[in-house]
Amino acid sequence: MASVLHLTGPVLVGREEERAEAWVVGGQVTYERPVGDHDVTTLEGWVLPGLVDAHCHVGLVATGATDAETAEAQATADRDAGTLLIRDAGSPSDTRWVDDRADLPRIVRAGRHIARTKRYIRNFAWEVEPEDLVERVRLEARAGDGWVKLVGDWIDREEGDLTPCWPVDVLTEAVAAAHEEGARVTAHCFGEQSLHDFAAAGTDCIEHATGLVPESIDAFARQGIAIVPTLVNIDTFPQIAEPAREKFPDYHRHMLDLHARRYETVAAAREAGIPVYVGTDAGGSLPHGLAGEEVERLTRCGFTAVEALDAATWAARTWLDRPGLDEGADADLVVYAADPRVDVGVLAHPRAVVLRGVTV
Repeated sequence: MASVLHLTGPVLVGREEERAEAWVVGGQVTYERPVGDHDVTTLEGWVLPGLVDAHCHVGLVATGATDAETAEAQATADRDAGTLLIRDAGSPSDTRWVDDRADLPRIVRAGRHIARTKRYIRNFAWEVEPEDLVERVRLEARAGDGWVKLVGDWIDREEGDLTPCWPVDVLTEAVAAAHEEGARVTAHCFGEQSLHDFAAAGTDCIEHATGLVPESIDAFARQGIAIVPTLVNIDTFPQIAEPAREKFPDYHRHMLDLHARRYETVAAAREAGIPVYVGTDAGGSLPHGLAGEEVERLTRCGFTAVEALDAATWAARTWLDRPGLDEGADADLVVYAADPRVDVGVLAHPRAVVLRGVTV
């Protein structure tokens, strides 16, 4: 007798669409009641597509690449917190083996970070000079799943502050090369100038984006450039900046200013119509499983609960070209005891996590 999972919703199919119930048959979602005899298990509660962490690093720890056992633990922590789709925004580890594991989240990879020589965290990135950037971008575009990740700015110890890593003309050529390879480009950017440069170069997305100002906000809105703010990571800016207080006071002040106006910055981006998606920057120094906390941070920026959920579910999946709770889609979903559209805090306590149709 075939096993069927009966979801007695509401099933939150989209931002403005819900169904009273659904079934999981053969690992796939259907809204048609199965015919015949089945071994039926019922799950009751509010059903969402699996959460999306659009900035996450599986296989990365503070010292660089990690072993498969640690990477598995990271992916499992995300899964158990309801994150079932990850955009891995740069990792030196080969995590293709995760694709063969039906019990782990799906990963959309951006290849490995590409950084300027000695201008990023040691052991994280390919480190190249501008003359080699375009070639490296092409290689990472082919290695990833439709994304390339650049490091757009970092502390310049000669200047004593954040400065852009790439000349705009080279950056423009690199973004065009990624597009020719069928990949989109995103970049780590904290400061103001790198955001102007990447907008001029035609980027698709920016991570963190703490340096947005009215001019760059207007450019991002006109061009449809998305941002993934990683507010749970920006919370750590004071700790990141503290060791530089005496030696690099300009950098220290700059980082504290970016931190202080983080919610205001993201609120202005939202108001301008810039697409905003949930990402945590898990891996490196942050633990995994924080997508629910990031959703809550967006509500501090003026997002309604539904808007914040959209940034982590329906809209995020559309942006990454992955299905949600569509008829016939793989059943990657999370069930909650209360309505997350009323209180996003319930995301921290999934009642059930279903991956490829199996309750895990």
